[in-house]
Amino acid sequence: MPDLVGIYGILPADLETGELLEKAEAALKGGVRLLQFRDKKQGYKRQIRRASALRALTRDYGATFIINDSVALARDAEADGVHLGRDDAPNLIQLRNDVGDDFLIGITCRADAAFAKSALKDGADYVSFGAVWKTHSKPEVPEIGLNRLAKARQMFPDANLCAIGGITVNNVVQVKAVGADCAAVISGLFAAEDIQARAAELVELWDRA
Repeated sequence: MPDLVGIYGILPADLETGELLEKAEAALKGGVRLLQFRDKKQGYKRQIRRASALRALTRDYGATFIINDSVALARDAEADGVHLGRDDAPNLIQLRNDVGDDFLIGITCRADAAFAKSALKDGADYVSFGAVWKTHSKPEVPEIGLNRLAKARQMFPDANLCAIGGITVNNVVQVKAVGADCAAVISGLFAAEDIQARAAELVELWDRA
């Protein structure tokens, strides 16, 4: 089972392929070892081509590769796992049986501890809580704050907890301090002018915290 710790880079959706791979490699060069691919555009051939290219790239760097929303795409691209929203995993027990124990399943819980408890019981490998702070990526998602994240850590002492939402170099240490295992970063990483340098800074801050 791959490690679910540290900086978890979530690639911006719907970049052109060249830019997608360029940004992904810059993050990997900077030390990010968890990477998620989201592709909202239609066309499975396009999606699998891009996902397979990212799979090859992440293998080169020894990184864990997760695909958002699509179990079929994750399996076809030989990704390490899938990340699903609460509406995308109606039968998590069945999914776990279908994919086996070596395939990672992450579930978005936002601030719903009861749902997180159920997801973990039914086979999720990690659950994400957020938005910790307001985020441009999903402005409609309510802010939960550090206290709710700390409460989740207390409620689920043995679970893999991923924090998401508004995480930057200015607050990533706080996220680790309250018990998150990994910090999902989108614009806080990929909006940087120098993604490799920003990745290295985030990774160093996390490792030293």
